[in-house]
Amino acid sequence: MQYLEKAKRVLEIEIFELQRLRDRLNDAFTRAVTMIKEAVEARGKVVVLGVGKSGHVGAKIAATLTSTGSPAVVLDSSNALHGDLGMVADGDVVLALSASGETEELLRILPALTRFQVRIIALCGDPKSTLAQNCDVLLDVNIEQEACPLNLAPTSSTTVMLALGDALAMVLLEARGFQKEDFARFHPGGMIGRSLLTRVHQIMRPRIYMALVNSDASVRVALKVMTDVRAGAAVIADGDGRLLGIFTHGDFVRHFQTDPRIGERLV
Repeated sequence: MQYLEKAKRVLEIEIFELQRLRDRLNDAFTRAVTMIKEAVEARGKVVVLGVGKSGHVGAKIAATLTSTGSPAVVLDSSNALHGDLGMVADGDVVLALSASGETEELLRILPALTRFQVRIIALCGDPKSTLAQNCDVLLDVNIEQEACPLNLAPTSSTTVMLALGDALAMVLLEARGFQKEDFARFHPGGMIGRSLLTRVHQIMRPRIYMALVNSDASVRVALKVMTDVRAGAAVIADGDGRLLGIFTHGDFVRHFQTDPRIGERLV
């Protein structure tokens, strides 16, 4: 029970910080959405910057943006000054993540970014920090307490950043008219892709591979027809070809247990 209480405490702290985030959302969020929307519609992209845990959160935000119609890339802070700034182009929007706003590796990149015609959105927890003072839009992600019992490990802070990134992506999705059909184009694999892209004609059997039997056929005959075309079910039709029902291999197995002569019965 002690573990459960501690786990609940972690969740309570993070929920509290998310509620604080919700309550302080302001026009800065609207400006950030508009900024990204204009950039993407002008064939620009979002360049995400972050170090450490903020970098991991940034990678997820970039993935969510990209998969919902707002192209985004992750710029590795350690490599940015050694050639990777080549992925930045005029018209892009930079999304910089730093809870303190004083992350050294990130701040080293800021002067170089001024040589591009880019705008910077900062997800930062200190409005007086260097990052906050050198961005176009500040999205406040300050927290009162990490969920870590030592108040050290990034927990509440990363949760708040991630949630705000989700909010940006989802509002952008709706603002840009992103639909299920668009989502399907970007997610052709997995369960999402199958559910959105699969059409009946892609999974239905051609007539020559369909097990079709008349209503006066025996179960034995139905099983043979099913075996011939490697089907798990037979379609039962009347003399005019109208569908009457189906007979499955499972039906046979269930009835065979109580009726050994099931093979002679009519389907």
